[in-house]
Amino acid sequence: MKKSELVIPAILALAAIAVAQTDAQKAFNAIKNMPGTWEGKTEMGPVQVVFKNTARGSAVMSEILGQEDMISMFHMDGPDRLLLTHYCAVGNEPRMLASVSSDAKTITFNFVDATNLAGPDAMHMQKMVLTFLDDNQHTEVWTFDDHGKHHTVVFDLRRKL
Repeated sequence: MKKSELVIPAILALAAIAVAQTDAQKAFNAIKNMPGTWEGKTEMGPVQVVFKNTARGSAVMSEILGQEDMISMFHMDGPDRLLLTHYCAVGNEPRMLASVSSDAKTITFNFVDATNLAGPDAMHMQKMVLTFLDDNQHTEVWTFDDHGKHHTVVFDLRRKL
C-alpha cells in the first residue's frame, strides 16, 4: 500500500472529527437560528420575546418584554456545556445547564447556581424547558422556586413574520 493511500483516509477522518458537534453545540446552533420577535400568550396574558445573536455569535440574548422585562443569555462553556443565565426581575441571576432530548427538539435547563441569591430557598428561577415545535413555533416552560414551592409559567410563542 502506498503512503498516499494511507494519508488521505487519515485526513478525512480528522476532518470528520473536527466538524462533529456535541449535543450542546447542536442545541446552541438551534437557538442561534431563533433571532427575531416571537409573540404568544401565557396564563398572565400576552407576551413578546425578542431573540438576538450577539458577541460575534458567541451568545444569544432573549428579552422577555412585558410587565417585568427580563433578559436571558445563552452561551457555550467549552464544547459540552450550554448555559443559560437569567437576569430576573427579582434581582438575582440564576445559571442553568442544558440537557438535550434524544430527538433534539427539547432543551431542559436546570439550576446550577446564582449570583445575588439571598439563600438556597430564596425566590429564583429553577428551570426552563425550551421545546421546538417547528421553525416558527416553540414553547418555553419557566419554573420559579420560592422556598420550595414551585410555580410554572408556559409561554406558547410564534415567530412574528
